[in-house]
Amino acid sequence: MKKLFLFLFLAAGLSGFAQVTVSVNWVQRMPPANSDTIFYNPDKKLTWPDFKGKPGSPSEAIAVTSSGLGYKASMHSRNGKTDLVIDVYCYFSKQNSWVRPGRQSDYALTHEQHHFDVTYIVTDLFIQRLRAAKFTTANYGDVVEKIYGETCRELEKMQNDYDGQTKNGQLRNIQAEWNNKIEKRLDLTSTASK
Repeated sequence: MKKLFLFLFLAAGLSGFAQVTVSVNWVQRMPPANSDTIFYNPDKKLTWPDFKGKPGSPSEAIAVTSSGLGYKASMHSRNGKTDLVIDVYCYFSKQNSWVRPGRQSDYALTHEQHHFDVTYIVTDLFIQRLRAAKFTTANYGDVVEKIYGETCRELEKMQNDYDGQTKNGQLRNIQAEWNNKIEKRLDLTSTASK
């Protein structure tokens, strides 16, 4: 009887460590017409009317792009099989993005679009990392949060590097190098196609 109880205890305990079938999906959402959010679409570029926020305190910035990445995870268990579905998206906030009046130009808009593109590039890295991770029913929450935190720190660093090296787009030769770099990285992203 003791051996049977020990076996059942171990079997119940180990079930929390069972492998999970994982599906990580890029979600291209369509917000309502009056929404504050624009979800990333590689075929649709930002326009100046998308920047609805009030300009911040004096700084070198002509405009500010507020963008980020997010996810929604759900787990389903049925007949001893566990499926984890993670939907990932990339977004732009209209109300938190702004441009100084009279400073709109195609050049500045390209700089701001590339901030959104950088977010998309890092979102693609997040998806790749999730797809490569080893999930169990016991660890999936911690693993997703760890990867998300690491990815958000990487996004912040890349955005800061972009603005710092280009001096917010003022150094046109460095901006041209970043434009090239970002376009090449966009060509390599796997998110939208898979």
